[in-house]
Amino acid sequence: MMEIRACVLIVFFVYQVFCVGAQEDAERGCVPGFQVKKHQVQYDGGFVVGVPLLRVDFNDCAGNEEVRFEVSHPDFEVDEERRLKPRRDVIDSGGVLFIHGQNAHSDDMAQVDIVGAPPRSPQTLREILGLGQLPYRKRRSLLVPPMFVPENQRPPFPRAIGMVISADMQENHVFRLTGRGVDQDPKGVFRIDRLTGEVAVLRALDREEIAIYHLEVSTTDLSGKVVEGPVALEVSVIDQNDNRPIFQEARYAGEVLEGSPTGTTVMTMTAYDADDPSTENAVLRYFITKQSPDKPSPNMFYIDPERGDIVTVISPTLLDRETLPTTQYELEIVAKDMAGSNVGLSGTTTATITITDKNDHAPEFTHSLFQASVDEGSTGVIVNLTVDDRDDPATGAWRAVYSIINGNVGQSFEVQTNPDNNEGMVSVVKPLDYENTAYHTLLIRVENEDPLVPNVGYGPSSTATVHVTVMDVNEGPVFFPDPMLVTKRENVPVGSFVATLNATDPDILQTQSIRFALLDDPAGWLTVNPVKGTVNTTAILDRESSFVHNNMYSAVFIAIDNGSPAATGTGTLVITLEDENDNPPYLYPSVARICEEAKDLNVMVVGGRDKDVFPNADPFKIELGKQPGLEKTWKVTTVNSTHSQVTLLHSLKRANYQLPLLVTDSGVPQLSNSTEIKVQVCTCKKNKMDCSSAWAVRGNLLWLGLALALLSVLYL
Repeated sequence: MMEIRACVLIVFFVYQVFCVGAQEDAERGCVPGFQVKKHQVQYDGGFVVGVPLLRVDFNDCAGNEEVRFEVSHPDFEVDEERRLKPRRDVIDSGGVLFIHGQNAHSDDMAQVDIVGAPPRSPQTLREILGLGQLPYRKRRSLLVPPMFVPENQRPPFPRAIGMVISADMQENHVFRLTGRGVDQDPKGVFRIDRLTGEVAVLRALDREEIAIYHLEVSTTDLSGKVVEGPVALEVSVIDQNDNRPIFQEARYAGEVLEGSPTGTTVMTMTAYDADDPSTENAVLRYFITKQSPDKPSPNMFYIDPERGDIVTVISPTLLDRETLPTTQYELEIVAKDMAGSNVGLSGTTTATITITDKNDHAPEFTHSLFQASVDEGSTGVIVNLTVDDRDDPATGAWRAVYSIINGNVGQSFEVQTNPDNNEGMVSVVKPLDYENTAYHTLLIRVENEDPLVPNVGYGPSSTATVHVTVMDVNEGPVFFPDPMLVTKRENVPVGSFVATLNATDPDILQTQSIRFALLDDPAGWLTVNPVKGTVNTTAILDRESSFVHNNMYSAVFIAIDNGSPAATGTGTLVITLEDENDNPPYLYPSVARICEEAKDLNVMVVGGRDKDVFPNADPFKIELGKQPGLEKTWKVTTVNSTHSQVTLLHSLKRANYQLPLLVTDSGVPQLSNSTEIKVQVCTCKKNKMDCSSAWAVRGNLLWLGLALALLSVLYL
């Protein structure tokens, strides 16, 4: 009896360990992972960058937060909209892609098979084009002459404007008038006598509102059926001079250069008249009625009466900006219609003409010699140069342009114009070295933006000398080379030599010593001798550390001289770490689900990863674990250098299985890692997967076999 109770306890323990865990992992109604695990994409000579191939369907059954996707081919990616697309133009895509989806709630893989593209059916124009039919024009017998109406007519109304005649008019026929002005807005302008065909206007018209009315005349029987027509009727409104010329602006502005020849066009005045342009009602003439001021002549300008062009009349010598009483003249301009006759209507505006400056005065420096001093190693403005120019300020004839014509060896100086006061700002743009040259002499020339007129030239006062004194300062040590590049293997022993820092002091006229110190050592791997500058390791160098980027580790050192005050300089040491095979590979994903009755015995595709790099990483060897009997149920087949296909050799009952796999890298020496993959065999009905199970089988059933063996021994 005691033996039987012991066996029951052992079996119950196995059930609690394995079966209860399976029940907790079971999903009801939602299967986490890729909802579609296999896709096909047609290959048509390659894939174009950015053009999506397909959209993946991934659901972790918990909100899909922070889902990450990886594609086995590096030239493909899954974007934020979960579309698989190329990162660049791809030709060598291979025959299969694997998409790995993973977050805190799910870890799954989908497969994309790439097959040949089917032939395309060319699109024809017949599917997108069509032809219309030409309308049939019927012969007309209505006589509809054009009609004319003067605008602004006074009552009484209506007034007859014409007659419509029909050659086929019968006693039971009537005339009908339609169109804009009758049954279309503006309505109630015209009407037609239904029996006689007389057309009348019902109110005064405005040609500037509507110049031509397009109507239609037809004849109908008493029931309203059209007998003849419709025929177009055009009513033209005759213009009256009821609009005066209008300038678009109340004031116009123009300018003319001083000294311009007589007859120079300054500007063109244009007025507009709303009356009929084919009549004299809109024929304009222009006049200057007033000039202010009227010095040195009341007739300095003339306007072409027909074109409106304003031209100079004054001689070039009198048109001198520096001697005229003002630089601005105002003209009162009148435009009159009816070709300028006394009965015409007129409009008025003002034209302001500015006499602009030309460059007839050269700029001159206020001093022939300027002094400046600057600390070595500094940059910026060191002196301002002042000039005089009698031309119009804020014009190209006054604005100064400075240039260094001698003494700028090494291009250490530049001079720019201050736009506020026209001064020349001499600047140091490359730091000066006192130990190299303590004094500099610059020769600077000033010119105008605009060229001088032919009879004016730049004189001796348009150049100046600048003496620059360089002041000595204590400069910081300089590392050479910077950065310093060295290469070391990772995992070298603590205390290993890395490099010797080199730093020199630019102050060669002083005797100074230099000491070294660490300024930034992110991982705390290094130490430096303060006097000799030798760098050694204080910890193991690890290429896989988060402080290493692109196999390189950077540290910053500082060099300090003993000047007064002390000066410092910094330099960077970059260590390129060579890889050693010190990280075993691992497999992903860790869970797979299949249906109990599935005909496809392919369970999953597993991929290998390694923190090491070539040649210490892939190709990976993925194989079954060393437990006996696995090869009778499972098979592992290589897909490519990083992935393998796990396949069942026969169907399994619904349960949870822990499949041990061994992955080995290609390093020297090789490193291996044993990984257990959880395989859930589930019941699938009506597109729903039930993975709950009364029994859960772990590994290759060794635990369950052990329990049964103990039970049989006790019974014996």
